[in-house]
Amino acid sequence: MNKRFFFILGILLFCCTCAQKASAQGLLRKLKQLDSILTVRYHGSNIDTTYITRPQTKWTLKGRLNVSGSELEMDGQRKVSPFHSKIKSVEKTTISFGVNYLGIAVGIALNPAKLAGKYKDFELNINAYGNRWGFDVIYQDARNFKGWYEENGSERIDLPADILRIRSLNVNAYYAFNYRRFSYPAAFSQSYIQRRSAGSFMAAASAQVQNVKTEGDFRSTLKATNIGIGGGYGYNWVPGRNWLLHISALPTIIVYSHTSLKVNDVRTPMSYRFPEFIITTRGAVVRHFKRWFVGASMIYNFTNIGNHDQLQVFNDKWRTRVFVGFRL
Repeated sequence: MNKRFFFILGILLFCCTCAQKASAQGLLRKLKQLDSILTVRYHGSNIDTTYITRPQTKWTLKGRLNVSGSELEMDGQRKVSPFHSKIKSVEKTTISFGVNYLGIAVGIALNPAKLAGKYKDFELNINAYGNRWGFDVIYQDARNFKGWYEENGSERIDLPADILRIRSLNVNAYYAFNYRRFSYPAAFSQSYIQRRSAGSFMAAASAQVQNVKTEGDFRSTLKATNIGIGGGYGYNWVPGRNWLLHISALPTIIVYSHTSLKVNDVRTPMSYRFPEFIITTRGAVVRHFKRWFVGASMIYNFTNIGNHDQLQVFNDKWRTRVFVGFRL
């Protein structure tokens, strides 16, 4: 009985081992097929290789230090009383790490101040840069702001950080016409390398949704929704071997706007006045070495809506980044 039991147990173990080997071999084959597909896709882009190329390695490891901030300024007339207000964020610093395999990237960002419990702000950044088209999506829910408000020349009222809350969503998209020779990713994701100087005219679209609230004795709510379309120009300058300098500006004219301000239960609506606009500017410098690279980049968004006779709003949001990467 014992011999038969151990014999059957041995057969079962042998079958399980064979099944595991077959499963592992099948998984390995699938991974090789996927690698082949990604490699063909990675090197099969419709580009002019005299101007831009793909890195020859499959893996890229990158570390980044990010610093960002924003500012909101409002002035206008509430009934017959002029007012002026400015709200500014405390600069936020994050550290991020990323892995890129044949153009597919995964990353994680850490905020030292948030980990230390200094504030509970939340920000989500999604960036997708391609030679032909790309976009930025930035969502922010923050209370880490300070500001002031004054009305009709009276004494300025300070607005402490604990009564301010800003929720905003910014979306900026582009389409590059000279995508075979001009590469946005070369400047911002380093998934391409710009070998010769080139520029491109671009179509652009922008959207911004914002809700700003103050709580306590002084209550106010600013709500704004804006959508713009336009175009601009970007240029990648290669001053020497392994160097890249990028600059671009994408102004968009707002074609849809809905904005209102409510202060202590008194609402100030704002009518659309042409031209209102959203401008997105980007800059970068990159230096490549044999297996690694270093650089810095900047993204700046500026929005101007309304008019001083009713309500005028200026909105700035920026992010700078220093990075270092290594290719395997």
